[in-house]
Amino acid sequence: IPPCVTAGLDTIAIRCPSHPTAQRILQSLNQPLAAPSANPSGTLSPTKAVHVAKTLGSKVDLILADKGVHVGLESTILDLSDTHPRILRLGSITYEDLRKHITNLQPFDTQTQPLENSDQNKSPIKSPIKSPGQMLQHYAPKSQLRLNAVDVQDNEALLAFGSLKFMGLKSGGFASNLPAQRLRNLSETGDLDEAAQNLYAMLHDLDQSGCDVIAVMPVPSNGVGKAINDRLTRAAHKP
Repeated sequence: IPPCVTAGLDTIAIRCPSHPTAQRILQSLNQPLAAPSANPSGTLSPTKAVHVAKTLGSKVDLILADKGVHVGLESTILDLSDTHPRILRLGSITYEDLRKHITNLQPFDTQTQPLENSDQNKSPIKSPIKSPGQMLQHYAPKSQLRLNAVDVQDNEALLAFGSLKFMGLKSGGFASNLPAQRLRNLSETGDLDEAAQNLYAMLHDLDQSGCDVIAVMPVPSNGVGKAINDRLTRAAHKP
């Protein structure tokens, strides 16, 4: 296995995609396929072919388009290289799902760069990132994100979740009256699976709305909501 596939690490991640087109490609190759994500590192993930075309453009020879995504989030990454399995990246397969099959699974640790042991007189050394999606700033749009917003300020767009009944504009009025290009709702009914499916596409839309900041309403941190909030927290991180 060449180092370019393992990022120089002594581990490798194996994924078996469920998409029928991806399955047909793999079956026709009859061998593993190594491929990076279809977006520049650290930026918003693509969930539509148009997102890939916009960010990669002429850097790729071909874009294979076959409908939109079903889940909307990157896959859960499970580290099995140590005595105690642990989740390196949250996805649609949750900690609770995995605990049913792996009883000694460690809870997800939001520390993206674990610190090695060091004495008190020295600065701690950051250990290598073991998995995609562990950088403190990742999945970021060009616009800044303001999390847990309770109102919308001037020149902000709104990424909503659930009812807008009590969501107002700082300058007066209701968030529901925002221009169409500056308002997206992950799920009007509060469905976390729907929110996950819509997350990146709606961030792509709002990032092109001309706003300075995207205000994000709170999303519950249960089930796949933990993965959604993990992505939003990294997207909002300021280096």
